[in-house]
Amino acid sequence: MTKKSTSGVEAVPAAPTVLPVFEEEFVSGLKKIFEERIVFNQLLGLKITCLEPTRVLARIDMRPELVGHFAFNRVHGGVISAGLDAMGGLAVMAAIGARHMDETPTQRLHRFGKLGTIDLRIDYLRPGISPYFELHAHVLRLGSRVASTRMEFLGADGTLFSTGAAAYIVS
Repeated sequence: MTKKSTSGVEAVPAAPTVLPVFEEEFVSGLKKIFEERIVFNQLLGLKITCLEPTRVLARIDMRPELVGHFAFNRVHGGVISAGLDAMGGLAVMAAIGARHMDETPTQRLHRFGKLGTIDLRIDYLRPGISPYFELHAHVLRLGSRVASTRMEFLGADGTLFSTGAAAYIVS
């Protein structure tokens, strides 16, 4: 169905966008890279909870090793920045994987060798005190050489503790 605009020109509604669904082989391979092969992510305790072409989610459980201020038991700022940087990179990996669905999962997983952080900005909004933290990230733009992302670091109750923005080299 078309609608007439005030200029008399008929407008055609946009076709709905169908997002690709990742194969189990790709999801498990990306989780293995992110959670096991990147040892620092393992140290942080980063665990992927959602891996989609347009967004990624993860969780970090609070542990004594992550405390930044002993009197308040709040998470160290380095945990926040490292976690958000990792999540931005993961969001880029998911976006690249979605862009190349014509390739096998193995071929797509080999595309991440040149991925690296160019710029990272973290805004610490309030002290991070929570039994666990949720990290969210999505890609704003995926170019042929550079990707831009936005990230969030939240408490168990959904309180926003920190935000991040980053640029990554992808080629």
